[in-house]
Amino acid sequence: MLPTSIINGMNTKFALIKPYMPVVEACGELIKKEMLGGPVINDDGELMGWISEQECLQVIMQVVYHNQRVATVQDIMRTDVLSITPNDEFMTIAEQMLQQKPKSYPVVDSNNKVIGVVNRRHILNMLLKQLADVTKQ
Repeated sequence: MLPTSIINGMNTKFALIKPYMPVVEACGELIKKEMLGGPVINDDGELMGWISEQECLQVIMQVVYHNQRVATVQDIMRTDVLSITPNDEFMTIAEQMLQQKPKSYPVVDSNNKVIGVVNRRHILNMLLKQLADVTKQ
């Protein structure tokens, strides 16, 4: 039987990105956590947006070429973020990832607080574990 929840496969050690952070600092946090993007949270841990390496790259290039460090995360973050809950079905998320939907999702609780992040690699890992379990039987 396939698992129905993504809670066991999500990353709970995601980059803590705040809206008031300089983009350069946020980029460093994403790199430390080896994330392609991450949720932007307020001081209460609630989801406010999403920032990706692509947005960071644009700003970092400006910093390198023009020595301008004025952009903050809130200046470039996406605010139209699709999120999921711990109880969302794993296969539904996998199917969404095959469409033109995001490839990474913040996982939020009932208070919109970010408790984890799920991306394609997490879903693939869960599928491979399931396949290994089935093969053993």
